[in-house]
Amino acid sequence: MPQHHLMVEPVLALKDNYVWLFKTSAHTWAAVDPGEAGPVIHHLDSLGETLSHILLTHHHHDHTGGVEALRRHGVARGYTPLVIGAEKDAHRLPPLDVAVTGEQRLSLGDLEAEVMEVPGHTLGHVVYRVLDTLFAGDTLFRFGCGRVFEGTPEKMWDSLSKIRALPDTTQLCAGHEYTLVNLQFACSLEPNNAALQTLLTHIFRQTDMEQPTMPSPLGEEKQYNPFLRSDDPAFAKNIGLTGLAAEQVFASIRKKRNSF
Repeated sequence: MPQHHLMVEPVLALKDNYVWLFKTSAHTWAAVDPGEAGPVIHHLDSLGETLSHILLTHHHHDHTGGVEALRRHGVARGYTPLVIGAEKDAHRLPPLDVAVTGEQRLSLGDLEAEVMEVPGHTLGHVVYRVLDTLFAGDTLFRFGCGRVFEGTPEKMWDSLSKIRALPDTTQLCAGHEYTLVNLQFACSLEPNNAALQTLLTHIFRQTDMEQPTMPSPLGEEKQYNPFLRSDDPAFAKNIGLTGLAAEQVFASIRKKRNSF
């Protein structure tokens, strides 16, 4: 029977980064955005298994800093993980074995990944969809989104809209554990939203227990993430932005989040 649900392991790295690991075959794993190598090596060595692929969403060092050490670790043990990243950003990523473009499909052992180009946080940002799981890097966070460093609010809104079109059952795996502060910001925009307050209580409990808040369903993001609701007239009215275009609503709340 074909596999439909991807089992992932969130490995905490640096301060609040996640390196997402998933199996590509019986004894091999892929790592998404390894900002540091140590936690990944520890996980793999504890299992006696190896790394087959390294997937990079964008060039920032907290997502790529562990690549060379992981490659060296593999070579020392007789294997070489394939490093995959955006062709558009190849000049500022670690050396790539596979350079990808948008809408491309690539084989990852027993699995297949779909690549989506999502410029905004960086111009060369890509995300990967494997089975029911989206590795979103710093484009979409739970209840939030990435800062617009290199693109424009219009580009970022277009990229988020592309992600929003995916099925509600898609499981979000983002690059950082920003869920609590993102939800606190969402509550500040809509202080009378009882559903957000209920979610906040749940997320406080999870973070107090140091539990990862992801994977989480994309359908929940469509309902509660303020950045994905920028084209909802009722939401715009709630936050005093009636009549503005979606891109303008997005730009306004992104600016507020930058200083929250």
